[in-house]
Amino acid sequence: MHPLNSSKLFALACFSFMSVGLVAQNKTISEKEKTDRGPATAHKTMIIPFEPRLYLGEIDFAIHAETKLSAKQIKFQFRDGLNEQIAKALKASKYGVVDLMEDTVKFKKDTEAIYGCLSYDYMKVPDQNNYQPPKKEKSSKPIENGQLNVETNSDQRFMNAKLSNSKLVPQLAGKYKTDVFVFINQLDIKAGGTNEPAQPYKTPNTKRRIVVHYTVFTKDGKEINSGILEEEFAEDLNVPKKIIDKHFSKLAQTLVMRINKALYPSAVK
Repeated sequence: MHPLNSSKLFALACFSFMSVGLVAQNKTISEKEKTDRGPATAHKTMIIPFEPRLYLGEIDFAIHAETKLSAKQIKFQFRDGLNEQIAKALKASKYGVVDLMEDTVKFKKDTEAIYGCLSYDYMKVPDQNNYQPPKKEKSSKPIENGQLNVETNSDQRFMNAKLSNSKLVPQLAGKYKTDVFVFINQLDIKAGGTNEPAQPYKTPNTKRRIVVHYTVFTKDGKEINSGILEEEFAEDLNVPKKIIDKHFSKLAQTLVMRINKALYPSAVK
């Protein structure tokens, strides 16, 4: 899988967003706003949904057969439901939330402009026990010392978001008074198997699996967590709402735990 590049249309949207869309933002936060937001240590989070093109739905045919939902409806329900569950989990942990899927008409221009300011890299999944932002790997030469260089690296990888404009997040922070940004980069609903490297001595995993690729930034553009969230679910479960309520909710709780750990390392063991 190759990294995805933003289209020229989104690039223009990004330029417009940076030069015009945020001009009306407030330069300072009033005393009333400070009071309304609670203590100075409180965080307000923006949730950016995955781009519609970054959805892999291997069971859409089964969902359609049972629910008669179209491919577009299935994708929208999962896209909206994932943001909704993350918002619920964040609110339960006392975070303020701006969910760009909450009002798609209101946030449409900003959402499209944000996509135009992003690029993606397919990177190694970081170790959550000792998190370090993943670094771009050096590309190996296809032929080295006269020999074909065969790729043997089987490490698990994910789609990581990169900010192509360093002003994006700080200006969003100014406009929406948010200081944590959760980018949902890709959603995979897999019919069976796993992201783990194949092992000849292991029986293949045939259970269905949800894989969420994400990146979390602070308002200064610092990447504080990223990786994947995974959850298995029953082979006969074909109703998006049931998948969302039962399984997306668990993924959201795991994500919030990781965000808490990144923001409050001394408080989370």
